[in-house]
Amino acid sequence: MRTALLQSSGRPGSVAENLKVLDEAAGRAAGAGAGLLVAPEMFLTGYAIGDEIARLAEPADGDCSDVIADIASRHGLAIAYGYPERDGETVFNAAQLISADGTRLANYRKTHLFGCFERDHFTPGDRPVVQAELNGLRIGLMICYDVEFPENVRAHALAGTDLLVVPTAQMHPFQFVAESLVPVRAFENQMYVAYVNRVGREGEFEFIGLSTLAGPDGVARARAGHIEELVLADVDPAHLTASREANPYLKDRRPGLYGSLV
Repeated sequence: MRTALLQSSGRPGSVAENLKVLDEAAGRAAGAGAGLLVAPEMFLTGYAIGDEIARLAEPADGDCSDVIADIASRHGLAIAYGYPERDGETVFNAAQLISADGTRLANYRKTHLFGCFERDHFTPGDRPVVQAELNGLRIGLMICYDVEFPENVRAHALAGTDLLVVPTAQMHPFQFVAESLVPVRAFENQMYVAYVNRVGREGEFEFIGLSTLAGPDGVARARAGHIEELVLADVDPAHLTASREANPYLKDRRPGLYGSLV
């Protein structure tokens, strides 16, 4: 499945403009044969927008999800995107996957909040593994800091995730996460990882870009730079099967020795 990574911070604070950016990117991705477009963390509203987060937050089935469902169905590809989710008085840092026919497939709430900014504006989620079936692949959802916890990604591996989709707001000076940690996570867990970042300065943060799609061999199939861009790479089920047969990590685990981890 060809996968498109939209490296962009959109227009922070303007939902309408971000929907336009997403629509345009979906058209380009579909034209290049992509079956899935992934946008960054908090793409719908912007990340460093302070109290505007609570004002712009909406339910998983809110008006914007309907607009994105229309974008997906018009262009004929699935879309995963980050947004602030409102559930009553509670706001979560969330990511949603919508299929090419406009069906809401999965919604994930970030389980590990990074820094005072996120802890001030969000409540952490409590479901570490959220998955959906898409084009013959098992897709898992995670957000940014979550992927830096090996337990999180290993839980996805044990649950059979083929492609882990990670909308991200990775900032300076943590480039090594995109450059080194993400490919290692893909290798040690035998899956593809699509890590899709914001880029440029936004409020107090400087987002570094470097979005990547890493394969189960630890090799980056696509890597963006430090500018807004759309990059594409293929997720190959045959390669995934062959890699899992050759790599013994999951088969050689000894869970009885790992009690101290919990």
